[in-house]
Amino acid sequence: MRVYVGNLPFGMNDDDLRSLFEGHGDVASASVITDRETGRSRGFGFVEMADETIARKAIEAMTDYVADGRTLVVNEAKPRGSGKRGAGGGRHW
Repeated sequence: MRVYVGNLPFGMNDDDLRSLFEGHGDVASASVITDRETGRSRGFGFVEMADETIARKAIEAMTDYVADGRTLVVNEAKPRGSGKRGAGGGRHW
């Protein structure tokens, strides 16, 4: 299961994010999303956990967790393309 983690401290890297979640179960991958041009964190990332039950427990445990003074936003990641961006706008010509 893929987990979205938002409001990350800007100094957090992939290993830091992995460490936060490893206490709750096996982490297949963890990545902090960075800006292509500057290489700086965009303030969010994703954690992949193989076991959905453990991932859901990790989401519950990490919701409202405070890291470096920032309260994390943690939930199940939505599939790509489910946002408004690039959705076509509903126009039919």
